Formats: sequence, structure tokens, C-alpha cells
Amino acid sequence: MLDIPSTARSPQQMFGSIAKTYWAEKMGIPRENLVVVSIMPCLAKKYECAREEFQVNGDPDVNYSISTRELASLIKRANIDFLRLADEEFDRPLGESTGAGVIFGASGGVMEAALRTAYELYTGKKLDKVEFEAVRGLQHIKKATIDLNGTKLNVGIAHGLGNARKLLEEIRAGKSEFHAIEIMACPGGCIGGGGQPLHRGDSSLLKARSEALYREDAEKPLRKSHENPDIIKLYEEFLGKPMSEKAHHLLHTHYFCKK
Repeated sequence: MLDIPSTARSPQQMFGSIAKTYWAEKMGIPRENLVVVSIMPCLAKKYECAREEFQVNGDPDVNYSISTRELASLIKRANIDFLRLADEEFDRPLGESTGAGVIFGASGGVMEAALRTAYELYTGKKLDKVEFEAVRGLQHIKKATIDLNGTKLNVGIAHGLGNARKLLEEIRAGKSEFHAIEIMACPGGCIGGGGQPLHRGDSSLLKARSEALYREDAEKPLRKSHENPDIIKLYEEFLGKPMSEKAHHLLHTHYFCKK
């Protein structure tokens, strides 16, 4: 049995863990009586939610994971016309989202979201222009140096496993040095995930999806993850503070792989 060092959970598993602790406690429902369903662009999430690392006494944090393509099929089968549905607010708690969360789906989006928060936490200054154009785009490998008020931060980004291999080989060979890297397995990031509507290698479709996410981000009143009021409240009421013992337990995991 190979024990891989502690790492952050995926967004799917973070949500499931919080839903079956924080939300279950608020609603007064035993976790084993909750059924959590995730809707993901990634088919690997189906396998992920079945892993033993994400269970408590045999009860999974996420019971079922369906793909966005499967959701679209269900909507069609139910004859739901989205264009005629009235807009509603998302349920609370944890119904609020920021632009930083939206752009997670595009290659470079996770890095940009992290940079928005890192800048303000590191410098103590307000970041007025939140767009980090240098980490955007569908180039196979992106490299950028970000200025954190005088401190230079080198970042690397790759999407697609072949490109990820090239980036890692550069690092191993000492040709590139980064403070942080982002790797996404799918072309373009989650927008090209195996569970998404099929794009059949059409880069123009991936570009359109990416642009849609950045437009959504630009229209959000909140664009930085650490400003999300629901997340702030979650820490105040339940997790305590970032990297607290409870936060580490619920938001991180150890992966165990059989040799």
C-alpha cells in the first residue's frame, strides 16, 4: 500500500465533506440520511466519489456524480425549457459564488483565482485590477512572472497530459523553476472534460467556452475567493480558520494506492 502525502481534496470532495458535516449539522440531519449528488464536467469524478478515502464508516461524502452531459440529457427527457424558467437565488448556505470560482473551469483559472487572493494576503493591499492576462489562453504550456508588489512569483500552467509531462520534464531537468504550477488533464481545462458536451477537438468551441467563463467572471459583484461571504461564515461558524485542525481534516486527504 502506497500512502501519498496529504493533499487538498478536489472541489467535489470538499463540497461533499462540508455538506455532510456543516450543512447536515445546520439541518439536524444525520449524514447517513443525506444523499449528495455532484454535477461535474469530469468522468473521473464517478470513480473518485467511490474511493475509500472519501467515506466515513462506509458512507461516502458524495453519493453520486453525474456529468454535465448526463444532466443535459435528463433536462431534455424531462422537457424542461430553461429559457422560460424564472431566475431564482441559490439556496443558502453556500449559495454564493465569486468570479474566481467561475474561472476554475478554464486552463489557468485556478492559478488566476489563487493569485487574486495571494496578492492581497501577501501584500496587504487591495487588488483593483483582478485580471491576470498572462495565465489565460489555450496555449499548451504557459509561463508567467507575477509581480506581488516587488516580489516576483514564477508560475507554470499546462493542460493535457502530454503537455503536463513536458512541463514536469523541464522542471526535473532544471530548465524551468516555478513557485507554483497548475496542471489540468483535459484540453482547455474542465471546459474540455470527458463529461462535457462533445467538442471533438474543436478548439474554437473550447475558446468560446473559455470566453463565456471570463464574461461571467467580469459580471460578478464578487471576484475574489476570500471575499465570498458564505465561505467567510463557514470558517467563522465551523472551520475556525484556514489550516485549522478541522479544516485540514475535512478539506485535505491522504490517497492510498495499492501497488
